[in-house]
Amino acid sequence: MEVNAEFDRSVRITPKDHNWVASPMPGVERMMLDRIGDEVARATTIVRYAQGSAFSAHMHDGGEEFIVLEGVFEDEHGAFPAGSYIRNPPGSRHTPSAPQGAVIFVKLWQFDPDDRSHVRIDTNKLGTVSDAARPGVGVSPLFEDARETVRIETWAGGTKAQVEAPGGAELLVLSGTVSVDGEWLAPWSWLRRPVQEHVQLEAGPEGARIWIKTGHLDHVSALGS
Repeated sequence: MEVNAEFDRSVRITPKDHNWVASPMPGVERMMLDRIGDEVARATTIVRYAQGSAFSAHMHDGGEEFIVLEGVFEDEHGAFPAGSYIRNPPGSRHTPSAPQGAVIFVKLWQFDPDDRSHVRIDTNKLGTVSDAARPGVGVSPLFEDARETVRIETWAGGTKAQVEAPGGAELLVLSGTVSVDGEWLAPWSWLRRPVQEHVQLEAGPEGARIWIKTGHLDHVSALGS
């Protein structure tokens, strides 16, 4: 299966485009954003867990990165409410569930194979560092290595600025609204831009909070190969 697998092209998916597809587990549905592969895949997905749904225990050979968008996501390592950012590196194992229901944005098989860094951050408790080059933008770092930089940016209402993307970029609107190419994007809108194509944004009057990953599209491969 290939979904939005042309990584030299821009992609934009908004909530009105969401097409929920049942997973192999009852009560778990997926909105596939990009994908190379079938059930084992290099994938970027929004996953919706109905109340009481679960996945069986499994290992992430290629690593798993996710942020909880709604509800509480649980496994044997803890209960992670909305705003939690998690990185489970290659070789990690867990048994996910959502007794109360949850929605997560998740990326699979996109780690450096040698990465062994576990990350668990409650982004609701993070402060921000003002970006001197972009007035009105505050940055909350989440992760950085030689392949990628992951952060949350908080934009004041009406801010106009650019996201540099020499190695490509992905953006997920967490709250508020942003305008890209004249279109206003609501929360849970996802944008991917190829290498060297920077992103010009304008925050709505209420401001915006955006999850951003840059640099990683220089390393795209199927199943982490």
